[in-house]
Amino acid sequence: MVTGFNHTGIVVRDIDTMIEFYCGQLGLTELSRGESNAPPEGNHTGISGSRRTLVFVGMEQGHRIELVKYHEPDSPDGYLGVPQLGAMHICFNVEDLRTTHKALSAKGIRFVTDPIFRITDDGGEHGIVYAQDPEGNWLEFIQA
Repeated sequence: MVTGFNHTGIVVRDIDTMIEFYCGQLGLTELSRGESNAPPEGNHTGISGSRRTLVFVGMEQGHRIELVKYHEPDSPDGYLGVPQLGAMHICFNVEDLRTTHKALSAKGIRFVTDPIFRITDDGGEHGIVYAQDPEGNWLEFIQA
């Protein structure tokens, strides 16, 4: 049935701030941008008459993140904590978690903890840490 991943969508309040974060801070690339206006009877979202700005960020190959700004209807406030049903996170692979954590911390990115490491069976090091983007969406960084 499923043949692969396409993208993960995140509804955002401030599209420009979020593009700056994902592209300027994390180093992803803006891949495409468009406007979506649903007819009165609705579109695939089931929201009649919705107006959205859609910006895809990521790398040329692989999974992408779709930043979705609703102009109509306006998005209500509220975010889900990590253990809440419906909460989600995006996980990024990194080569050197200590260096990544230090560089992103210097840019003001909020981390939940310092990176946590364990030694793998083959003597390597596996590291993991959680953070949040400017609007409170959960991010995970892993050094495999």
